[in-house]
Amino acid sequence: MAGAILITGANGTLAIPAVEYLFRTYPKYTAILTVRDDSDNYPTTRKLRETISRYPEVDASIRKLDLTSLSSVHDFATTLSDEIIAKRVPPLKAILCNACYWNLVGDPETTSDGYDKTFQINHISQVALVLRLLDNFALDGGRIVMFSSEAHSPGRAILEKFPPVIPEDLNLLVRPVANVDKAGAGFHRYGNSKLAITAWTYAFNRFLEKDPSLKRITAVTYNPGSLVDSRLFDRNVATSTRLLVQYIVQPLLPLARHQYPQMRLASESAADAIELALDHVHPGERYYLELLEKDESSPESRDEVKQERLWIKSLEWAKINKTNTALQNAFE
Repeated sequence: MAGAILITGANGTLAIPAVEYLFRTYPKYTAILTVRDDSDNYPTTRKLRETISRYPEVDASIRKLDLTSLSSVHDFATTLSDEIIAKRVPPLKAILCNACYWNLVGDPETTSDGYDKTFQINHISQVALVLRLLDNFALDGGRIVMFSSEAHSPGRAILEKFPPVIPEDLNLLVRPVANVDKAGAGFHRYGNSKLAITAWTYAFNRFLEKDPSLKRITAVTYNPGSLVDSRLFDRNVATSTRLLVQYIVQPLLPLARHQYPQMRLASESAADAIELALDHVHPGERYYLELLEKDESSPESRDEVKQERLWIKSLEWAKINKTNTALQNAFE
């Protein structure tokens, strides 16, 4: 077997066409597809299962993974690691941290771990998953794709009202205060989570490069574009926003792209994400990418002092220590 590809949020708008592209183009890979709800009662999981059924020759499994629960993440990582050690699943070739969440209509939501739900799903749990699984990659390495967004960079996103920021008190990221402007505050939490994962990945790569046994693993932050058909617009947004996207932005996408070239359909970014994950694009590099072009992330995300502070705090939030990750130099 060629190796395993792990995708979080595998029933998402970008993920389902990415899975289909993987099956159609690279059927020798084993696909480990994680979702919050693995039942057929959930329409997008049913759609994912239908996609898998069209490719009977592919080794694929849908796994339940609740990113709002760190115990679920750690249990999942332990189980998958045991399967790889027992050779029931091939070593990892790539992880695509695709799952994401926002709430633009409500106050901050708190998970059972005590963290903001948006920040835990988009950052903390993805960090925990990746760091737990590093020693389960193939000997020749692999690639980790962390999903960023233009929302991480102040002044770029149309929905931004409050610019994203890494605050002096990092605990404000996991316990944000409520705001009467629920849409603005909700998008601010989303932007902060994307800024955090972008900044964190720089520090992550520095630690990987210093580790002789892990330096063949590369991480990239990937902005797939503003996906106008994203399922994010189907829930936790104002009705006016959903209707604007559905009946104006989507039909006028060819025209809108002239002013906002980042606007795309998810299917357009899906193939790019797979090619990037398999190291076929910018092989061996550790870039920040806008679509598939090397670019500069926001100035704040490139601040090494903030990256290091966020790295240390993220280990604490994600419950990562010397006993449960192969990245030992992260604690020196």
